[in-house]
Amino acid sequence: MSKSDGGYWRRLVRRLTSDVAELDADDLSERSQAGGAQRASDCKCGQEAVVLGRVRSVGLCPKASAPTLEAELFDGTEDVTLVWLGRRRIAGIEPGRTIKARGRIADRDGRKVLYNPYYELQNTA
Repeated sequence: MSKSDGGYWRRLVRRLTSDVAELDADDLSERSQAGGAQRASDCKCGQEAVVLGRVRSVGLCPKASAPTLEAELFDGTEDVTLVWLGRRRIAGIEPGRTIKARGRIADRDGRKVLYNPYYELQNTA
């Protein structure tokens, strides 16, 4: 048996015995790196970052001064909250959608946040 066969069998056994959520996270992480994005877990506060992942949830947070649209993006390693100030809705920003976002990472209550990020909606295929 060659070395590549051992790798194949190891991957096959892992796929058959792993949790679906874990496999999905691995696939998202691989797709993110293949798309030229950084892993969210590697991004530091104040750093310019490009992240690619799937939107888990979208919510409107009415503040005293202006509405805020927030989306939770998961790239397979960690969550990043995308925040658009002064927006109530953005077409295409919905749960299950894959998005590539670019901006400067900030920290809000110990969580990574991108304020008013540039974004690209990705094809599902």
